[in-house]
Amino acid sequence: GVRQPKRAGRVKRDLVTDMRRFSVILRVARAALPGGARAFRTACARPAFAKELCLGNFQKEEVFPYPQISNEELKEINQLVGPVEKFFSEEVDSKKIDQDAKIPQETLNGLKNLGLFGMQIPEEYGGLGLSNTMYARLGEITSQDGAIAVTLAAHQAIGLKGILIAGTEEQKKKYLPKLASGEHIAAFCLTEPGSGSDAASIQTRATLSEDGKSFILNGSKIWISNGGIADIFTVFARTEVVDKDGATKDKITAFIVERAFGGITNGKPEDKLGIRGSNTCEVFFENTKVPIENVVGEIGGGFKVAMNILNSGRFSMGSASAGMLKKLIEMTSEYACTRKQFNKKLSEFGLIQEKIALMARKAYVMESMAYLTAGLMDKPEIPDCSVEAAMVKVFSSESAWVCVSEALQILGGLGYMKDYPYERYLRDCRILLIFEGTNEVLRMYIALTGMQYAGKILTEKIKEIKKGDVKMALGLFMKRTRDSFGRKVDLGIVGKDGVVHPSLEVSNACRCCNT
Repeated sequence: GVRQPKRAGRVKRDLVTDMRRFSVILRVARAALPGGARAFRTACARPAFAKELCLGNFQKEEVFPYPQISNEELKEINQLVGPVEKFFSEEVDSKKIDQDAKIPQETLNGLKNLGLFGMQIPEEYGGLGLSNTMYARLGEITSQDGAIAVTLAAHQAIGLKGILIAGTEEQKKKYLPKLASGEHIAAFCLTEPGSGSDAASIQTRATLSEDGKSFILNGSKIWISNGGIADIFTVFARTEVVDKDGATKDKITAFIVERAFGGITNGKPEDKLGIRGSNTCEVFFENTKVPIENVVGEIGGGFKVAMNILNSGRFSMGSASAGMLKKLIEMTSEYACTRKQFNKKLSEFGLIQEKIALMARKAYVMESMAYLTAGLMDKPEIPDCSVEAAMVKVFSSESAWVCVSEALQILGGLGYMKDYPYERYLRDCRILLIFEGTNEVLRMYIALTGMQYAGKILTEKIKEIKKGDVKMALGLFMKRTRDSFGRKVDLGIVGKDGVVHPSLEVSNACRCCNT
């Protein structure tokens, strides 16, 4: 847990040179791969895994076998991981970042040289073009410093994501290259003083100019990560939209706003409990003139853009939490194996073993959920994975909070001291339960989305029965009859066509009984 000493200036310069050289070599190596070498393939679009659970359907083929990556992608991941791990172990002073409440410019420059500001931006726009799986893997490393992890995530997971998923080709060509290099930093502006979880209630307004060539933006946004250092903002504001029936209504529209447009100011950085080194502040827009070509998606379609941005990025919280937790397990286990009380090592006490086992189990589940979801998202023609991503976020954030507390408990008084990183981890991970959708709201989202999906399908079946579909009616009747007498739930996990080890048959039987 103690940071290694800074190296001499010459070694630092060599590291920066190596990082730049590595970035170039990586792009050349990736260009040499055969087209589609890293693509996942599926014959056709399949039902969404989590939504199908709400119908009582376990889509075994979606999760067994576990998503695999190609040898080319595995080699590429390994090429990326080494330099990033080296940078974080040798050049990132997390204690100083936390104390100063600022990430040093030299550290930001190092992140840019590694290409970490353009991880998921396609290569044609100057980024690394990483898959969701590769992005998640690097997230395990960047999460070792909470402030850096949030800065990078605010930039690409939400800040520029709108341009990626809903921007025009002209918008991508104009903005993505500088965002990929880190020359420009992005921020996501949705939350307002009177609008938190209720995102549809925002009051920031964009009024169409008299010549119809631009929008005039007025309002303020709060808790904006990167708000004080960003050059490009994805801003959501109310606009007047004329419906098909001729009625004028207020609808939300998304805009790409440059700080250079003018009329943009920000408050002082917030003094936060955790992730102190990340820049968080209020951003004000006063008569900011935004060209009409900077609308993201359709005028009036901004709410959908905002939800798609948030839904697509939450999965990475699982791998980030797992990466942080695995580092914590390593440090805690080392302490438990050397610290003695009552003439015994702490690691020999059952209660301590239980805590470490809990941490290991939670990390394994976080990692499994995150990479399964990433694998599903990497497949072509796969349906919306927003429910899976929300599940990952809720489980990982709450498990991380519990596990960091347990790790601190193992160290006792030492864990409470600022000389050790445990209290910083505790402060940093508390935000995970709040941002990118509070866990309370996401629980409702998971349940409501699942019920809507099941309800829509069941409604269609009822319509078919009313039309005289005897076969469907008989099938539902027989199923109900079997259920009334009790029937064995067989998910196809074990047995003749099972996909897991036979030793798990007992635990699977217990789970099926509970189901």
